[in-house]
Amino acid sequence: MDHFIYKDGSLFAEDVPVAEIAAQVGTPFYLYSTATLVRHFRLFDEALSWGPHLVCYAMKAASNQAILRTLAQEGAGMDVVSGGEYARAIAAGVPGERIVFSGVGKTHEEIKAALTGGIRQFNVESEPEMRVISEVATSLGVVAPITVRVNPDVDAKTHAKIATGKSENKFGIPIARAREVYAEAAALPGLKVVGIDVHIGSQLTQLEPFQQAYQKVADLTEALRADGHEITRLDLGGGLGIPYARSNEAPPLPTDYGAMVKDTLGHLGCEIEIEPGRLIAGNSGIMVSKVIYVKNGEGRDFLILDGAMNDLIRPAMYEAHHEIIPVQEAEPGVELTPYDIVGPVCETGDTFAKGRLMPPLAAGDLVAFRSAGAYGAVMASEYNTRPLIPEVLVKDDQFSVIRPRPTFDEMINRDNVPEWL
Repeated sequence: MDHFIYKDGSLFAEDVPVAEIAAQVGTPFYLYSTATLVRHFRLFDEALSWGPHLVCYAMKAASNQAILRTLAQEGAGMDVVSGGEYARAIAAGVPGERIVFSGVGKTHEEIKAALTGGIRQFNVESEPEMRVISEVATSLGVVAPITVRVNPDVDAKTHAKIATGKSENKFGIPIARAREVYAEAAALPGLKVVGIDVHIGSQLTQLEPFQQAYQKVADLTEALRADGHEITRLDLGGGLGIPYARSNEAPPLPTDYGAMVKDTLGHLGCEIEIEPGRLIAGNSGIMVSKVIYVKNGEGRDFLILDGAMNDLIRPAMYEAHHEIIPVQEAEPGVELTPYDIVGPVCETGDTFAKGRLMPPLAAGDLVAFRSAGAYGAVMASEYNTRPLIPEVLVKDDQFSVIRPRPTFDEMINRDNVPEWL
């Protein structure tokens, strides 16, 4: 569920007409709903209310300060994967004890910054990283809380580029070697083992892969406890998917996920951490764009938009589907026309959809890309010297630009020209 609905034939974000925002901000732009963000976070929080838990928002999905503050005020923790994301979380007012540091390539500088500023735990991805964390912590005279990310070799049944829990993926320690790695961790100065971490991928639409992975984690927990390790937290990652096409079968609800976690791991008495990103942010945002031209091609017609692959890379990168709807609702019974929907960037890959059935549209009409709140603005670029597009947040009948569109002068003036030129 989201809060982007038609009222009297016009698309609204909560209580604000999308066309009104477009008139003031210009297109293209990202638009987020506070009510949807909060609702989705609360669904996860309530789904795990049967025991101690922390929902850490995976901020790589959408990391604007306004979004982070909205979720932090709800009690969310943050899952960060870089020093920059850690700095963003701190700037948004998230205390260090609610920040989990994931990621496969943590640097000495990032580890030091997190230990200095406060951290809930590091999710360790390799033995070399574990040794560096120990060295940095020891040099600072502190103890670093860690979990070890285990790779359970489970097929997440998702897109190959976002699967992370198979043996050939770069993530984590093979679960078969976990006991020896935990033994080394326990012997290293500067480390305190607090739990186990696992994450098998993103955009999962079935519970079965989660359950397979979590059962392996349950068995490992008991084995590690028998080895003398104190396992008090289980970090289960994120990955629950969203329906990008309304015709698709809906993925499991957070309530179903929470019940499965309880059935699989509830008997262990551990605090549960989860790191949803897409399911919190995905349907909380849309991208609004304007038709520049309607072009008649050889055997096909094109809708050429002012939004492009640099603004929303997912279709080009992942072959991702986004529902695209007119901001002005089509009349009932109107005949739909197949269009290739494309952007103006000089790449054939700058294609959002092929043969997509749409009501007749003309230059100047607005369209909205649904489910664009996750991995949209954060993956945007300035390719073709196109400015990063604005981000706008709606709350009830108010809206605010939470990231402005830079001018060409601001973009160009970031370049430094050598004296000899």
